[in-house]
Amino acid sequence: VQLQASGGGLVHAGDSLRLSCVVSGLRLDYYAFAWFRQAPGKEREGVACDSELNDKKYYADSVKGRFTISRDNAKKTVYLQMNSLQPEDTAIYYCAADAGVATLYDEYDYFGQGTQVTVSS
Repeated sequence: VQLQASGGGLVHAGDSLRLSCVVSGLRLDYYAFAWFRQAPGKEREGVACDSELNDKKYYADSVKGRFTISRDNAKKTVYLQMNSLQPEDTAIYYCAADAGVATLYDEYDYFGQGTQVTVSS
């Protein structure tokens, strides 16, 4: 199983980025997917979750209205559209997969390597 995240970079406050996570070794329609992030000196936190099997999406309060999680099962890719980025969004972002239904607070089965997002003020 591989979850390959990409799309991070250095942007200015107010800019947008779209992260992608290409998945191999899993059937996407059997899994919930989420994006997590970890900033230096902080614990990892769940940012967005797409639990397709029960048609639920969850977002951390800090990103509601700015971030959108989506997926294309045919392309085996999960996305995180991030708008109105702020310096506090600076972190390494990871995608993750969990069999069945999930929320932001479950133990996920698989994590990919991260992609760095840096937002300057």
